[in-house]
Amino acid sequence: MEANNMPKHIGFIMDGNRRWAKSKMLPVKLGHKQGAETLKKITRYANKIGIEILTVFAFSTENWKRSEEEVNALMSLLENYLDDFAKEADTENIVIRVLGNISEFSESLQESIKRTVKRTETNTGTILNICLNYGGRDEITRAVKDIASEVKSGKIDLNEINEELISNHLYTKNIPDPDLIVRTSGEMRLSGFLIWQSVYSEVLFLEKLWPDFSPEDLDFAIEEYKKRNKRYGA
Repeated sequence: MEANNMPKHIGFIMDGNRRWAKSKMLPVKLGHKQGAETLKKITRYANKIGIEILTVFAFSTENWKRSEEEVNALMSLLENYLDDFAKEADTENIVIRVLGNISEFSESLQESIKRTVKRTETNTGTILNICLNYGGRDEITRAVKDIASEVKSGKIDLNEINEELISNHLYTKNIPDPDLIVRTSGEMRLSGFLIWQSVYSEVLFLEKLWPDFSPEDLDFAIEEYKKRNKRYGA
C-alpha cells in the first residue's frame, strides 16, 4: 500500500466472536478460537504492509462477569494462543506486548505472557499490543493512585502533574496514541478501550463480525482513514 497518510497505530475492538459462533450453531469457545486465528492473520498482514503498531482489546476487566465456563475457555485459549503465536511471530519479526493487569491471571498464564513478551522483544516489525484484563477507567485509576503516591512521598510536586506525566503512568507509556480505532460487529461504542489515548483517534464501526474480518477489510479501513480530515482541534 502507498505510505502516504498511512495510520501508524491502529486499535481494534475485536467484537463478534460469540455471535459468529451462535450464527453457525457452534460452541462459543470456537468463536473465540476463530477470532484468535483472525488476529494472527491480520497481524501478519499489518506487518507486511508496514503498520507500525496494532493494539487489540482481547479481554476486558468487565469480561470476568461472563460465565465461568466461557472465562475458563478464554484463559485456556489465551495460554495456548500466546505460546503458539510467539513462535510464529518471532520468525516473522513481530513484537508481542501485553497491556493490562496480569496479576489476576493464573500463574501459568502469567508465565506464558512473560515468555511471549521476552521471546519477541528484540524484533523490529509490527508491535502487537494485546490488552488483557484491561479497562480504560481501571488504567486511569491506577495511574492516579501511582501519581498520588509519588506526590505524597515527595518524588514529584503537585504542579508537575500534566498530560505527559499522566500518559507516562499508563500501560501505554512510550506508545503513540492510536490514529484509528476499528470496532467490528456493528456496535458503536468504545467500551472503555484506550479512553485517554483515543481523544483524537479516528473511529470506524463495521458490521462485520471479527472472525470474518479480512485483510481486505483492513485495506478498506485504512482507505477510509485516509479520507478523514484530521484537524486535532485546530
